[in-house]
Amino acid sequence: AKSPITSKRITNIIEHMTFEVFKYAARGLYEEHKFLFTLLLTLKIDIQRNRVKHEEFLTAYYCRKTMKKYAEGVILDLEKTWEESDPHTPLICFLSMGSDPTDSIIALGKRLKIETRYVSMGQGQEVHARKLLQQTMQPDLAVFSGGWALLQNCHLGLGFLDELMDTITEMETVHEGFRLWMTTEIHKQFPITLLQMSIKFTNEPPQGLRAGLKAEHRNNFSFLSQDLLDVSNMVQWKPMLYAVAFLHSTVQERRKFGSLGWNIPYEFNQADFNATVQFIQNHLDAMDIKKVINGISWSTVRYMIGEIQYGGRVTDDYDKRLMNTFVKLWFSENMFSQEFCFYKGYSIPKCAIVDQYLQYIQSLPAYDTPEVFGLHPNADITYQSTLSKNVLDIVLSIQPKDSSGGGGETREAVVARLADDMLEKLPADYVPFERVITLVRSTLTDLKLAIDGTIIMNENLRDASWASSTLGFWFTELLERNHQFHNWIFESRPNCFWMTGFFNPQGFLTAARQEITRANKGWALDSVALCNEVTKWMKEDVTKPPVEGVYVYGLYLEGAGWDRRNMRLVESKPKVLFEMMPVIRIYAENNSKCLTRRECSFHRINATFCSTPPEHWILRGVALLCDVK
Repeated sequence: AKSPITSKRITNIIEHMTFEVFKYAARGLYEEHKFLFTLLLTLKIDIQRNRVKHEEFLTAYYCRKTMKKYAEGVILDLEKTWEESDPHTPLICFLSMGSDPTDSIIALGKRLKIETRYVSMGQGQEVHARKLLQQTMQPDLAVFSGGWALLQNCHLGLGFLDELMDTITEMETVHEGFRLWMTTEIHKQFPITLLQMSIKFTNEPPQGLRAGLKAEHRNNFSFLSQDLLDVSNMVQWKPMLYAVAFLHSTVQERRKFGSLGWNIPYEFNQADFNATVQFIQNHLDAMDIKKVINGISWSTVRYMIGEIQYGGRVTDDYDKRLMNTFVKLWFSENMFSQEFCFYKGYSIPKCAIVDQYLQYIQSLPAYDTPEVFGLHPNADITYQSTLSKNVLDIVLSIQPKDSSGGGGETREAVVARLADDMLEKLPADYVPFERVITLVRSTLTDLKLAIDGTIIMNENLRDASWASSTLGFWFTELLERNHQFHNWIFESRPNCFWMTGFFNPQGFLTAARQEITRANKGWALDSVALCNEVTKWMKEDVTKPPVEGVYVYGLYLEGAGWDRRNMRLVESKPKVLFEMMPVIRIYAENNSKCLTRRECSFHRINATFCSTPPEHWILRGVALLCDVK
């Protein structure tokens, strides 16, 4: 509101313009960069106001200092973006995982009664693109004149973009209703002039359930007004529609937790959501017509969502199990009861109109605990640590690269010293470790010669990660691997095997299965399955090998803790991300008997557990890891 006090009015104008500039810039940034942009903007403002304290930690500073509306992020408003454009100003969407805006652009065009025609760029598609531009740009054509032209995947047609830019800028008479929409992945050869003259935006799902659900309602409910809610008069329709939106946001949010969320980051997108909504609508319509007495066929619904609509993208077996677990827990007759909730505080609202849904969504917490997505609260430590590291890495990457730092060692001297230290510790060559040791020795020797100027610094030496924080861990493990192999070859077979010491742990497990099969007359390899037994011993307690099978150690449990007394999984201790497992005996049984034991989604090795239902640990993303560095 306009204030009669001049200073207050100036403050209001500054705050309004700052937020408008923020929204304008943020819509063209990927989600991973919006945090950094917001942080730098806040720091810049506080530098001018002399409020910055250098001892404050970045993330804590961001959360405390940034205004709430900035922290929540900006949801793309495609119509407002279009309103800012004109026939000579293209609109470019930067593509990312699961962010194709095609459906949204077409839907907006239909709502505005504007036809959208599109061409997917690639080899030989320039001819079709020229024809499309001619039909939509020129005002004197009776057919297609004044529509929208959408050129998809322009990074596959870079050679055409200079011609496209000339066409847009030099054509004097252009239909007022013409707009050029473009989608592209990031590419270094994309014309910078074209970027500068365009309106740029991204279409990524916003971070957080509240923002994600608001985006779902904006992309679907607002475009269709009340129509989507009223598309079916079945009482099950609205709760199931909301549950699909919640599932959609959940599977996307789990991606930010890395391999703890999904083994593979899948491109779940708006098409998955739309297809699922259409299926549920058709299923309910068919049920209404047939007057099915038994109600919804939940097995059909769960199969279509978990295996086809969303599950069709999932390729990893454990990820498939995770997806089906979500569907199993959330899509049943229980979802219509008053007691049902996805997580405490996250229920299915009983609403009739869009505004009521939006009001409920706005009441959800701005920050979602990982438990909402089935994960342990410790998962947030991993996410926040990764986020902070990425921010700091980007800040450091744009700093000047000096060859020396004050009076200390130069970078070249540090690398030469490390190379000398590694060469001194490197063991002699022997089979079968000869190839690796020889390569490491020759690389380190060439690096020293290149630093001295004796030989040219080639690309392999220059691109090696000598400054990597994990180089020391890698070299230490190289020596430990050598120790295990050397003792095994020249002394005796280990009583207990270090799993991390194998470049291919799965190959070692397969060899163990073959060894056990040969030792049991009449067993066929195809019918023999590996089983495991977690012991109460640590590596130091093992004095002899098992009668059959092998002992392994060095595995870490993520997503859960281990109760050594009761031999079962328990919740992780606060702030403890990984827990060293005791020695595990790997053995085999004929006729796959051990497969009757309950399993959880573990990488490479399955473990048994007791009282808690298996679905709990599957959602936790519990895994046995060979290495945590």
